[in-house]
Formats: sequence, structure tokens, C-alpha cells
Amino acid sequence: MRKLRTIEMKRLSVEEYHEAEKTPLIVILDDVRSMHNVGSVFRTADAFRLEAVYLCGITGCPPHNEIHKTALGAEESVEWRHFDTALEAVEELKSRGVEVYSVEQAEHSTKLPGFRPEPGKTYAIVMGNEVKGVHQEVIDASHGCLEIPQFGTKHSMNVSVTAGIVIYHFMLNSIFKQAE
Repeated sequence: MRKLRTIEMKRLSVEEYHEAEKTPLIVILDDVRSMHNVGSVFRTADAFRLEAVYLCGITGCPPHNEIHKTALGAEESVEWRHFDTALEAVEELKSRGVEVYSVEQAEHSTKLPGFRPEPGKTYAIVMGNEVKGVHQEVIDASHGCLEIPQFGTKHSMNVSVTAGIVIYHFMLNSIFKQAE
């Protein structure tokens, strides 16, 4: 085996990305304080051609050197918006018929392996602050909570790692798969 060179991968240009069909999934970042986490989410959103990333509250916005350091330019390809609060973003999305799930350890949460997105629906997932998680009022406004089963001593995982796991789950278990 030989590693492929970048030119052999035939990736989209930023302009082609903007024109391409998007995966009907939006990531909402609720007061995420680390610019590296924000950049990493942008990069994952680009990899799976997500519809958008919504940056809420204290979550940093492009242009920002620390976001760019991890996003590697994905902040230019992925559509993004800023909201004063994640609750505002959730309410707007729900008014458009988007199904919103907070990713949080909560009573009556759905374990991620048991969740199957329905074909034809647009979804949004809310990722919370690195210490405090998703705000309770955002959980209350969500259609439900998704939880990644964990088996170690820690109570949580890094927000960008969690986002990657949940996004990949949506891709594997739905019609969101893009033409290969």
C-alpha cells in the first residue's frame, strides 16, 4: 500500500463544496470555549459535508487564528451562523421542522447505538460546554437527548471527539450517505 497524495484524492474546491448537496445535519455548539474544539468540529463538518455549524453564546467565531489552526480552512467551506444563545438556534430550527437532539447524559436519554435517524428529515445535534455541558433550557427544548455509552472512570469525552462520534453515527445509520 502507498499513501495517496493530496492531488490524488480529488477533493472539492471551496466553491464546489458550496454548490454541492449537503448532509441534512447541523451541529450547534452551546458555549464551547476552546477554539481548538470549534476548529475540529468545522473540520469534521467539512469532511461529512454537513449543512452548517451554529456557534452560540461564548463559542468563538471565524476568523480566528486558533480556530483556523485546527479547521485548516474548513471554516471557509462550512456554512456557519452565530446566535446569542443555543436556545435561540434550537427554537429557529424547530420552527423550520428540524429535529433537534442534545448530546448529553440525561434522564431518559437514548443511547446512541439505539438511535436511527429517519430518512428525509433534517437533524441538529447540540454539543455542550466542555465543563457544564448543554444548558438545561436547551435540553428542555430539544426533541430528546442522545448519549454515548461510556465504560471508564471519566464522566465525559472531549466535545470535538463526541461530535465526531455522533456525526459518524448519523452517517452510518441513515440515508445521509453521499455518493461515493
